Amino acid sequence: MAVISLYLVFFVVLPAIVLIAHWSSRCRRLRLPPGSLGLPFVGETLQLISAYKTENPEPFIDERVSRFGSLFTTHVFGEPTVFSVDPETNRFIMQNEGKLFECSYPGSISNLLGKHSLLLMKGSLHKRMHSLTMSFANSSIIRDHLLVDIDRLIRLNLDSWSDRVLLMEEAKKITFELTMKQLMSFDPCEWTESLRKEYVLVIEGFFSVPLPIFSPTYRRAIKARTKVAEALSLVVKQRRKESELGEKRKDMLAALVASDDHGSFSDEEIVDFLVALLVAGYETTSTSMTLAVKFLTETPLALAQITEEHEQIRAKKGEGEALEWSDYKSMAFTQCVVNETLRIANIIGGIFRRTMTDINVKGYTIPKGWKVFASFRGVHLDHEYFKDARTFNPWRWQNNSGAACPANVFTPFGGGQRLCPGYELARVELSVFLHHLVTRFSWTPAGEDKLVFFPTTRTQKRYPINVQRRDRVQTM
Repeated sequence: MAVISLYLVFFVVLPAIVLIAHWSSRCRRLRLPPGSLGLPFVGETLQLISAYKTENPEPFIDERVSRFGSLFTTHVFGEPTVFSVDPETNRFIMQNEGKLFECSYPGSISNLLGKHSLLLMKGSLHKRMHSLTMSFANSSIIRDHLLVDIDRLIRLNLDSWSDRVLLMEEAKKITFELTMKQLMSFDPCEWTESLRKEYVLVIEGFFSVPLPIFSPTYRRAIKARTKVAEALSLVVKQRRKESELGEKRKDMLAALVASDDHGSFSDEEIVDFLVALLVAGYETTSTSMTLAVKFLTETPLALAQITEEHEQIRAKKGEGEALEWSDYKSMAFTQCVVNETLRIANIIGGIFRRTMTDINVKGYTIPKGWKVFASFRGVHLDHEYFKDARTFNPWRWQNNSGAACPANVFTPFGGGQRLCPGYELARVELSVFLHHLVTRFSWTPAGEDKLVFFPTTRTQKRYPINVQRRDRVQTM
């Protein structure tokens, strides 16, 4: 027993003390952004999670900005981290991806998405995959190929609505089905619904402790991730056989399995890539749909104006006639609603990066290897950049009046090399959804519901609403 104790002292405790002393000494020599590292090991993680589990997470950032300024040091998720609520610094972080900063997320997210996901890719491979994704989600592709399916699948889902619906749940079904169609040409079926249920478990594990023995949530997420990967692997293998036989499809998976001058991707790379894209398409756009409806419901004048805009579009079309690109481009006030929804409840609250060297910014030094968090939400809710920043006001975007601020102030889709490749697609899906919702239904909230922001942005009760159909069911 004494030997074991000596071993622990000399080979574990003493090296740890020396390492901590060296690290502390180095930090004292540097001029770090002001702040507090909180409790040993835990840091301020509990305060962060506690704030984000409420409807009003801003105090975590607000209190520290008021004490330390828009650049402050904290300690969350096991690492010292510098938070930036400064748009210039955020832009500096995004523009120096791969030079001064590298992508870095909590281990739970990295493990569940897979090492080949677009979120975690770096260098030339990331550029290649990002470009490929953009090529399947640009305006011309949406206009010529995707819009017809977006319109059809949204109407198909709304046809089943009656009486009371859980809006967030319905929105997630819609966005998952749309993403499956766009990535792999699957129409809704029992298999896609089964896959979606596994995705729910995967996403629940994103901000859990990445140790299966301590976290049942993470353990369930890992099992679900394995099932998802196995299901997608079978699809990839089948698609490779079809490709070898000369069968061609025009979707993302077809492009991934096809060989090119740079060589083809492995099955593992394709599966990880699809996992991440399905998460992105499923979670973020569905939340935006739900929150847009919540904000419109709470702002009757905005709901009346957007309804009038869409009734005018509908009046020009025959019964059951699909929306066209020109219809989408005429939705001026709808885009104001989309902008304001993304601003006031940014689904992606910010981005984590890790410094690749000591970084000098705003008169401070961020040490090499530290995490930084560029907070988009903190900037979007800053009264310095948006008047009455925490009030839903879509009219601020009319005549571009709300967009008069620098581009780095409004960043709902990130920026730099990692600008969300599906930003236009998300706008189209949300706009088409709002069109069919406001022209086909009236609704009232079925009780109170609150926003929470951890582990993801959502409503506590999935926003239940009582719906009443305004027209006869459209034939498909």
